[in-house]
Amino acid sequence: MERLTVIVTGATGGIGKACVKRCLDEGRNVVAFGRTMDRLKEAIPDQADRIVLFSGDVSEAGDCAAAVDLAVKQFGRLDSIIHWAATHSSAFWTELDAGEFNRVLATNLTGSFLVAQAAARHMVERKSGSIVLCTSGAVLFGGVGGQNGAGGAAYVASKAGVIGLMRSLARALGPHGIRVNAVSPGVTETPMISSYTPERRAAATSRTVLGRLGEPDEIAAVGCFLISEAARYITGEVINVNGGANFG
Repeated sequence: MERLTVIVTGATGGIGKACVKRCLDEGRNVVAFGRTMDRLKEAIPDQADRIVLFSGDVSEAGDCAAAVDLAVKQFGRLDSIIHWAATHSSAFWTELDAGEFNRVLATNLTGSFLVAQAAARHMVERKSGSIVLCTSGAVLFGGVGGQNGAGGAAYVASKAGVIGLMRSLARALGPHGIRVNAVSPGVTETPMISSYTPERRAAATSRTVLGRLGEPDEIAAVGCFLISEAARYITGEVINVNGGANFG
């Protein structure tokens, strides 16, 4: 059986790195997309013919198209993309200016569109494919406003926009056999929360009904599920993976 091929963005981050490993373990070919080749080589194990590394910027249309071209050239096909790449901002609304706001939107929202657009252009020709984007549990909680490491207005707005983008693409691409969904992680043990104070960590933990923060592989597993055959009738959905924090 021919191996399926997936592009994983944010491949050097906590969730992205876990996703690359899981995709390889599940027998897929992987294009690991990260910002710098040095970090990719440091983070990703050598898998010989199973994986290829690509350094680029998801906010650049040319880089997104080049990643898709590489997948097709290297493996002959592109079946799915799981897009974790993002930038964080904890700036409170009074500290934000247009430059910072647009910087966050460029990576988190425009980047999501450009990655999906590049992948979809190839998938439309094949009449099949799956795209997974990443929003955030921060969108659920109106009390999140920034500072102390929490997502601020720019970050939350960018991740809220991903939900609207995902639903628009799901509607447009469904007739072409392409599914589009999003994962919404809760607070997860990644470098993104390294600046959390002990008090904020405790508050985030207490908000979950499972009484702990998420692990990167637990988030990655849901992304991998959404591109699998088991999820073949799921599109236009946001899957919350937050240990029950909705109820907090």
